[in-house]
Amino acid sequence: MSRLRTRTRPPVTLALPALLAVAFLLLPLVGILTRTQWGELGAHLTSPGVVTALKLSLLVSLWALGLSLLLGVPLAWLLARVEFKGKAFVRSLVLLPMVLPPTVGGVALLLGFGRRGLIGPWLEDTFGVTLPFHTSGAVVAATFVAMPFLVISLEGALGGLKQSYEETAASLGASPVRVFFTVTMPMVAPGLIAGAALTWARALGEFGATITFAGNLPGTTQTLPLQVYLLLQDQPEAATSVSLLLLAIAMGVLIALRGRWTGTPVAAKTRAAAGPEAPAPDEAPAPAVPDDGRWPLHAEVTGFNELTLDAGPGTTIAVVGENGAGKTTLLRALLGLTPRARAELRLGDTDVTALPPHRRQVAWVPQDGALFPHLSALANTAYGLRARRVPRAEARREAQLWLDRLGVGHLAQRRPAQLSGGQAQRVALARALAARPRLLLLDEPLAALDQTTRAHVRHTLRRHLAGFGGVCLIVTHDPVEAVSLADRVLVLADGRTLQDAPPAEVTRHPRSPWVARMLGRNAWPGTASADGLALPGGGRLVVAETLPEGTQALAIIAPEAVSLHRDRPGGSPRNVWPGTVREVTSAGSRLRVLVASAGAPDLVAEITPEAAAELGVADGAPVWTSVKATEVTLVPL
Repeated sequence: MSRLRTRTRPPVTLALPALLAVAFLLLPLVGILTRTQWGELGAHLTSPGVVTALKLSLLVSLWALGLSLLLGVPLAWLLARVEFKGKAFVRSLVLLPMVLPPTVGGVALLLGFGRRGLIGPWLEDTFGVTLPFHTSGAVVAATFVAMPFLVISLEGALGGLKQSYEETAASLGASPVRVFFTVTMPMVAPGLIAGAALTWARALGEFGATITFAGNLPGTTQTLPLQVYLLLQDQPEAATSVSLLLLAIAMGVLIALRGRWTGTPVAAKTRAAAGPEAPAPDEAPAPAVPDDGRWPLHAEVTGFNELTLDAGPGTTIAVVGENGAGKTTLLRALLGLTPRARAELRLGDTDVTALPPHRRQVAWVPQDGALFPHLSALANTAYGLRARRVPRAEARREAQLWLDRLGVGHLAQRRPAQLSGGQAQRVALARALAARPRLLLLDEPLAALDQTTRAHVRHTLRRHLAGFGGVCLIVTHDPVEAVSLADRVLVLADGRTLQDAPPAEVTRHPRSPWVARMLGRNAWPGTASADGLALPGGGRLVVAETLPEGTQALAIIAPEAVSLHRDRPGGSPRNVWPGTVREVTSAGSRLRVLVASAGAPDLVAEITPEAAAELGVADGAPVWTSVKATEVTLVPL
């Protein structure tokens, strides 16, 4: 189905200057086309002088392209990935040849590399190299003016590439050089190709710097643009024909690039649509990592995060907390990827604190999975094994086994763009487990999935974590994940441990209002008094079991313990408030009703649809709420 486009009529005050600009740019090109003697075109382009100049131009431009790739690719990476003093100055140096008059560039090259330049005499005395009036000088001049196109294009591509791909590759055991050549460069290939094409075209058409620095010697430095300059004086028709050739080459490059000269990475294909996933086939729990190791964890984290973490082998810890609590920072500190926090980390008997990320044996699955889009599911899964120098055949065989265990073995040859969300998450998990890690870090691995797929993937994850010999940390905002997957729940607040306990304990006695609300509970902070809790707004909550007076505490009230009434209730409830319904939402087969009250904080009640209909519950409806004192639990903070 084609997308309907709305046509907007441009205002005349903008359309007219725009048309004049197009005409201004187009007329010179039309002039070349109309003045070209088409009958003599072949003779002009095959004349000995033109052929010699063309061969020399191709030689110079290809050498300039090679030098630009050799020097410009590392420079682009440095500008895109590394923060250092003087970065703005270096980028200005890169841009300078693009705005500098070519003849001025030639003069600058003479003063730098000429026989009387800064290093020209040294080059001649030491290496016997004389750049001016030599083909190598033409190469240097072309490289000077053309390399900025490659650097800018590639820097833009690197800037648009999410670093999670490179960080994930490092966590799988790939060294920085391997990451650069197997992940970074393939993913920015469109920007690299665009920059290389522009660099070659610019080097092919270079004139001013070449004639000023290298001279105009036939067969030595007289490139095609210089030949056009000479022909224009004696044979203008031939000059027009050669100009047409250069124009055709330049237009061909731009058309081939199709607007990608900015270096922006090509957008990834839309992930394949898929309905609810079928569960993975029932199989025996996956065996432990091949070397059957057992690795307890000890970590002392400092910086933004301040905490000590100890866990035995086979332990799964759910890390929860508000946004900004330090969950992802904790994972990145364990990986050694952030300056915000540092982890003194011991895995088993090995202290890995001083090791770089690719040698820690700490595998990371970011929220989006970060599957490498240029590799198949099988190659993705084998990546960590290959990074650890496992032979290709063995790595692919083991990767296939992991894909089979997670129920996606039949998708081994598909690229990530051809996988559904749940399938991609399984492949990402298989890739992490196949890398033989000692510590597994999962950053909200199921957050992007629909409810049905999430349940299937959660079931698969729980089964396979049962055979893992290390420690697994899972960052999550889903209470079901925290309760069903984890042996412990680590609650963070401002980078510090607020609570570290089994899921049942955290569920019964959450020590954070945020965690209580995540678990679906009402949570009111206050100060313990003789008969209950004094609320910050001046209200009072009566409880059955009190704490020492003056203790800062959190009152936990289950939504199902809150009763709603049309009129003020009588009888046993000790806590009664009038209020107004602010929101009604569905929670499975029941309704959750948010009630705002002047005498108490907002309160969520859970009732049946039948009760809601009987009470006339709707937005803005007046109601009374009541909570028995025995239904309130006080948790000291």
